This record gives sequence, structure tokens and C-alpha cells, in this order.
Amino acid sequence: MVDRLVNSEVNARRMANVEQCFGKMGEPLNQFGRVLVGEGVLVKMCRKKPKQRQFFLFNDILVYGNIVISKKRYNKQRIIRLEGVQLEDVEDDGGVKNGWVIKTPAKSFAVYAATSTEKKEWMQHIQRCVSDLLERGNKRAATEHAAVWVPDGEAAKCMECGRTQFNVVQRRHHCRNCGRVVCGNCSSKTHKIDNLKKKPVRVCDTCFSRLTSSSSGQDPSVSGTASSDNDQNPNDSSTDSDEEGNHNDRSMESRPTFYPEPQDETFPSSSNVHQM
Repeated sequence: MVDRLVNSEVNARRMANVEQCFGKMGEPLNQFGRVLVGEGVLVKMCRKKPKQRQFFLFNDILVYGNIVISKKRYNKQRIIRLEGVQLEDVEDDGGVKNGWVIKTPAKSFAVYAATSTEKKEWMQHIQRCVSDLLERGNKRAATEHAAVWVPDGEAAKCMECGRTQFNVVQRRHHCRNCGRVVCGNCSSKTHKIDNLKKKPVRVCDTCFSRLTSSSSGQDPSVSGTASSDNDQNPNDSSTDSDEEGNHNDRSMESRPTFYPEPQDETFPSSSNVHQM
């Protein structure tokens, strides 16, 4: 299917429409061999709360952004290379359903679909794209992935010492190695994690001890000012301004669209397809 879409006019128009929706601040997406496989809205678990994001699945990358105007305008474009992606199922927990984790070397996060059918479709299409990309022989699968950050709301106390209660004075921080929410005293040290950044990043005391013992003589960076990084997850911005929504608060128009093979260069009949 992807091979037939590569040089099709309909695929070119779809990708041009995505670029237009992101505007001048987005990176160019139209390149030789790239195909738009599907698109739709998913709820992404961010640091402070779940937020709706528009996702676009291509045969080699996954792109998402904040929703400014549904189907018309998105910002804060993020691009994930599929060769580094690994999917992990998330079991339903009460009212939180239909989720899975998208794991990559630089960022890992949970997303949720509105229904179990949508979840199955998304996971199948993403996994198929990853498998096809790796089978072509010119890409390597990632061997290490970033930790999934525990949302702030799930930790009233430090997950390292279990004593410090978070408030206006005692800020929450995240260990870049395990993703737990910890206090400043329990995360005053930094250590280099190769798949994240070139410079040392904040880690909790437990991870620091483990990383130090396995670093084979490398000198980790020890700092009392680790909080200067503002605990900002490279995955998200805590000042996102798009509508936040919840897992089930989505209109019929937000259902995902996965594109079939082109027939006479016409668009599929789905009501969710962007009109060019």
C-alpha cells in the first residue's frame, strides 16, 4: 500500500495540507518516499495533566502537535523517527482506558484512544510501519529508550525518600533515568545518559548510585544546582495552550483516518479525511 502511495498526487496533497496546518514554524515534511499513513487525535499524558494532541503517522516518522484549531491549525510540532519506536501496552485502570506507551530513545510517553478499536488500529499501523522500515535494512532498531515520566498528580510525596510532601516550596522533580517524581534533596546529582542528552541530566539518588557503579570508571557530574534545568521534560511544555479534554471527550470528527490505496487518484470516502 505504501509503495503505491509514494508517487501519488493524493499523497502529495495530504502532506502539503499537513505542512500548511503547522505553518512556517513546522519543519518541511514532504520528501521523496514518505507517505502519510493516517492521522487523528489522541490524548497524551503530559507532566501535569492529559492533553489532546493531533498525531500524523507517516511510513518513517510520527508527528504530533498542539491543537489550535481542529483540522486547520497546529503548533509545537514534534517529530519522532519510527526506527527508534517501541510500543508497550497499558492495561485499563478504572476510567483510564485504551492506552499504550510510545517509547523512543529521547522521549517516552503514554497516549490514549477514545475506544479499544481505535487503540488497536493505531498500534497495528504504527507497528507495521516500524517493522517495514527496519526490514528494508537501512535502519536499526533502538536498544535503549527514555523513561516514562510519572505525572505530577500521581505523587503527593517524594517517591525516593517517601517523606517530603510537595507544595509551593517543595517542588516536584523528575529523575531522567527512571521517571519517578522526587524532591530536590533526593535528586541533587546529575549523570550523563547517552540516549537523552550530551550533558549530564538530573537523576535520583538510587539511579545515581546504580549508574555510577555501572559507568566503568566514567566520572559522573555531581551538582547541587540540578534544579536549574527547571525539570522540563523535552517531550512537553507545561504551558501548552491547546484544549485539554479528557479520554472520552471527543467529537465524532476526531476519529482517526487511515488511508487505503489510491483509486483513480481520488480521496477515500471517510468523513474524517481533510478536504484539499
